[in-house]
Amino acid sequence: MIKFDDVTIRRGPRILFAGADFSIFRGEKAGITGENGSGKSSLMALVRGELHPDAGHFEMPTNLEIAHVSQELEATEQLALDFVLDGDAELRTIERRIAEAEARNDDGTRLANLYAQYAAVGGYDARSRGAQLLHGLGFVTADETRAVKDFSGGWRVRLNVAKALMCRSDLLLLDEPTNHLDLDAILWLETWLREYPGTLMLIAHDREFLDRVVDRIVNLEHGKATAYRGNYSDFETQRAAQLAEQAALFTRQQREIKHMESFVERFRAQATKARQAQSRIKALERMARIAPAHVDSPFQFSFAPPLKLPRPLLAIEDQSTGYGERTLLTKVTLTLYPGDRIALLGRNGAGKSTLMKLLAGELPAFSGTRTDARDLRIGYFAQHQLEQLDVRDSPLGNLRRAGLAAGIAGTEQELRDYLGSFGFRGDRVFEPVAPFSGGEKARLVLAIVAYQRPNLLLLDEPTNHLDLEMRQALAMALQDYQGAVVMVSHDRHLLRTVNDAFYIVHAGRAQPFDGDLEDYSSWLAQTDGAPAHAQAAPLSTSPPVAAESAEDRKQRKREEAERRSRLAPLRTRIEKSEKRLTQLATQAAELESLLADPALYGEAQKKNLLELTARRAAVVKETEEVEAAWMAASEELEQAGG
Repeated sequence: MIKFDDVTIRRGPRILFAGADFSIFRGEKAGITGENGSGKSSLMALVRGELHPDAGHFEMPTNLEIAHVSQELEATEQLALDFVLDGDAELRTIERRIAEAEARNDDGTRLANLYAQYAAVGGYDARSRGAQLLHGLGFVTADETRAVKDFSGGWRVRLNVAKALMCRSDLLLLDEPTNHLDLDAILWLETWLREYPGTLMLIAHDREFLDRVVDRIVNLEHGKATAYRGNYSDFETQRAAQLAEQAALFTRQQREIKHMESFVERFRAQATKARQAQSRIKALERMARIAPAHVDSPFQFSFAPPLKLPRPLLAIEDQSTGYGERTLLTKVTLTLYPGDRIALLGRNGAGKSTLMKLLAGELPAFSGTRTDARDLRIGYFAQHQLEQLDVRDSPLGNLRRAGLAAGIAGTEQELRDYLGSFGFRGDRVFEPVAPFSGGEKARLVLAIVAYQRPNLLLLDEPTNHLDLEMRQALAMALQDYQGAVVMVSHDRHLLRTVNDAFYIVHAGRAQPFDGDLEDYSSWLAQTDGAPAHAQAAPLSTSPPVAAESAEDRKQRKREEAERRSRLAPLRTRIEKSEKRLTQLATQAAELESLLADPALYGEAQKKNLLELTARRAAVVKETEEVEAAWMAASEELEQAGG
């Protein structure tokens, strides 16, 4: 049993948390949650023996075999598989003793005992276990014999994870293990951890990962550490009930619920019967249920309406791209309209980020065509954007400069209010960015991207380094965003709640995927072992298409142009209907607010009441008419293949 008895931990003069009083029992899997800077990593350091309580008492058995992921990895000539096997210290000790005994020509009895110990710790299948760990985390067979120094930073993190999993530990400590993993590696790690027989303490900002792995939550907030039974969803339910008891938050809870339920119903009316859209409806319904657990979040922001929403925003046709002489993607065709929500799926190295760079205009095309709308304004979030912050300047200075470059000028107070919605408050807005954490820098880049009012958002792993509250705020903000979104993410909650269409990037192609994330997991299993650049597994059961002649290609392009021209009026009707529905929804909300005033129902206000009631009836009637027109146009567009 790991026991915290009234434990207090400080960082300098600041108390991270105080009065921590809970226990973690053998075999439990505990998720450690809380915003960045709340003390999660310090709690882990306490368990590892690297910190001691500033007050209170901490105890745990002294004979536990503890495994954790090192934050550093020296670039050495050691082979990857040998590095992973070092995680089993007892195995390596027995191997050394066997080698020493054989060199000394020890008697057969001693050697026999050593070989028996070697068999008992699984020595004969150790290399196979190590290779399976590497494969599960995305390495290919050839990587086993590559030197550690040959891997990039993200892949070295994976090597450290594999080394920790190789240890036959009693207690496994993992601090954000999913940060450098793609979705297929996360799915594999999820299964491995569920079957892990020891005690697990896990810091993660991926709610689905937590839901599927842990049975206990230790949440750090407001200087306290509180333990909850169940997974992360159970914790949200319990926390929502606690917050509802606070009168000041109850009204806000109801407003958040109503807002999300309204969005769910609006999206339900607009969604096609595609499986992804139905999956998104389920995710949004769940989001409405969990919204009350986050009403006191420090992050409350939204994306301002784009200045212009041309249709289409961007069209690329038959484009190929890559790096240097190497072609990585070929024949990519994609047209983006306002309201599109597309996620790119695919194995690590398949070219998802390459496609994002192509869409962003940061990578030139080798062939094909690209048509940008005249008023296209791209907001691109990628990990290298963090490096482009002026770390000597403050959040306020970085935001002001980006705004001016986009032709947007705000007063200092407006800029400070805006930064406050992203968690930068008080003197924090004037401090240099250099010492900020990765999560704070990511938040700042998101704030800058959103402030420039783009009509196309390209989000490449936007949740890396973000805590759960910020991820929830981002998912909420993207619901009402009017432009198009294309994203790459390993956060399944974000993928489910934001996107209603998927593309798979595989074998040099980017193709629509007619399925949801569960179908994608099945697809991964079917293509297991095939490298991302290998021959693509079929995404559908359609028969192969014969090679296209030049004349056929011209004819196809003419037909596609005619089709786009024919469908344009339908798209215009749909867009006008959507805009009018948004206006009517705003009017309805205003009228409901006015009609909720008790003073309106006195005798003196009778005329006003009748007028407001008539206006509400007119809004309801027009809403029904516009929705009917919208549905008719949408069905016509769908039947026409649009």
